[in-house]
Parts: sequence; C-alpha cells; structure tokens
Amino acid sequence: MALHPPDPARCRNVRGRLLFLGTGTSVGVPVVGCGCPTCTSADPRDVRSRTSVLLGLPAGTLLVDTTPDLRAQLLRERVTHVDAVLYTHDHVDHVYGLDDIRPLGYVSGREMPLYCEERVERRIRKAFDYAFTPSPAPGGGVPRLEMRRIGTEPFDLLGARVTPLRLRHGTFDVLGFRFGSLAYCTDTNHVPDATWPLLEGLDTLILDCLRPERHPTHFSLDEAVAVAERCGARRTLLVHLSHDVPHAELTARLPRGIEVAHDGLEVPLEGLM
Repeated sequence: MALHPPDPARCRNVRGRLLFLGTGTSVGVPVVGCGCPTCTSADPRDVRSRTSVLLGLPAGTLLVDTTPDLRAQLLRERVTHVDAVLYTHDHVDHVYGLDDIRPLGYVSGREMPLYCEERVERRIRKAFDYAFTPSPAPGGGVPRLEMRRIGTEPFDLLGARVTPLRLRHGTFDVLGFRFGSLAYCTDTNHVPDATWPLLEGLDTLILDCLRPERHPTHFSLDEAVAVAERCGARRTLLVHLSHDVPHAELTARLPRGIEVAHDGLEVPLEGLM
C-alpha cells in the first residue's frame, strides 16, 4: 500500500502528555440500541469509546491497548505514528483493534513491538494468526508484529522506566503501569497488598470505575473513591465508564481531587521528560 507522508502541521504531538483515546466500557457509550439519558446525551463527554491511552514518552509514542475503536480514535486525534504497544490484558475490548496498526507499519517500514504478558501473547497469536504465518496468501496486508514478553519487573521503554502493577480483574491477573508519577490502572476490582507500595507518591492516578453499583470484575464508584483516597494522588481520573451515570452528574458527586476522564482529554506526564 502506497501512503503519502502526513503533514506535520496536522499531526497530533503528545510529547510529555498522556492522551485519553477512549474512556468507556467494553460496549462503549452510547450503547447500541439504548435510549438512556447518557446514550442520548448532547454532552460530547458522554461519548466514550473503548478505554485506551497514548503516551508521549521521551523517545517515542506508546499506545496502551488496541481497542476495537482504534482506527476511529487515531483519526479523531490526528495520531499518525506509534512506536510501540503495551497491553494490560487480553480481553476483546483491549486487543481486537490490533489490525488497525497496519498502516502505521507501512509508514514506518518496521515491525511494531508489542509488550505483553504470556496470556496476552497467546490471545494475539490465536486471534491474528495470519500475522504470524511464514508465507501469508498474496493480496491481503498483514500487520508486522514483534512480540516482547514482560512480567512484573520494571523495564525501559522509549526512554522511560515502566513499572508493571499487578492487579486483579475478577478471577484473573492483569497489569496496570506506572510511568514516573502517573499510574494507569484500568480493568480492575482489587489492588493486591504487594502493589500498594508501588502506588505511593503519585501525582496522577488513572483508575477503573465502571458504575455506581458493585460489579464482579470492576470497581464501583464507592470502591474507586476508596482506592483513590488510600492512594493519595493529587489527581485521580476515572475511566472504563459505563452509561449508568452521565459525565456531568458523576462529576458533581465526586470528592475534591477525583475527576471523570473523557475521550480526548490530555494530562501531563510528570518526571519523565
């Protein structure tokens, strides 16, 4: 596929910042077929694509998770390059947009490094088996991928130190990540004892909060507030939100220092640049 170089003046520059590509739950908001107040809201902050973030690190741009909304997210935010992808876990709403990185590979001319745990790698190799076939059938483009296994040990990526944060998501393990004084903890309903010390001294905490009512795999509103208060970050931003509470209504209910994230929001990356 022949692509024309992007106009630098029209490209999104996220260096030194984190950009929320999506802040919604697995079905997104609006939910297909739903006529609730959030799904029919005129507030653009109530439009929540599947949860993902982009970070402008010192040596490149890092994408965390590849949602089914990835193509629309990158186009909406004018993102024209990604240098690596980092995965929290293997659920469909965090993995199945991976094929949308194909054009980025055409532009860069290299394989896209994917940093993930073994469970996620197994899912990717199964769902996108065509990308790992030695001789794919002619005529169909495939993403060029390079798997890089991670665990819970800190590692260096694009000029930044990344600290994996072990979290529980219902009955199985997932990862959050710390970048300097910012921690990203989506899709979780339990912080293990060993992880709490890694959340000390944060400036910004990005935290799962599905809905007001309890849920077996996600933090409820009261649970998320309790985690935020124990963590003590200067600023907590809630993500992976369902349609159960409109943005403005939820914002009015939150204590000082806790906010509702929305698609397109940017926050600074402190201590990395």
